[in-house]
Amino acid sequence: MDTSGMIHYWLKSSQEDLKTAVGLFRLKRYQHCLFFCHLFVEKAIKALVVKTTSQPAPYDHKLSKLTKLTKVNFSDKQLDLLDELTAFNIEARYNDYKFQFYKKATEEYTREYLKRAKDMHLWLKKKL
Repeated sequence: MDTSGMIHYWLKSSQEDLKTAVGLFRLKRYQHCLFFCHLFVEKAIKALVVKTTSQPAPYDHKLSKLTKLTKVNFSDKQLDLLDELTAFNIEARYNDYKFQFYKKATEEYTREYLKRAKDMHLWLKKKL
């Protein structure tokens, strides 16, 4: 697959995961919604990685680490958000964290992070 095909793949996949996150929020599956927030932002960043490097994106899920492979300047506030979203990837997956994560993933908390992740997603797409 060429560079443009890889970018298209990551963006299309990201958009599908965004739709899934919204659907999970509507179903009140908040912890799963937060996991998908991480996923759709990760995939948008990976599209930027491909654009910058003309290489396939690495198999890595730490968002702040992936940003270093782009030529995009992220603010400290944005990097903090990316670190918080990365934590959702871990907390939603591993049993040691799940119980605490379920308590934290209230409707209000999830609504806020879904909004922030959607805003980040839009900002990332504009960088492409």
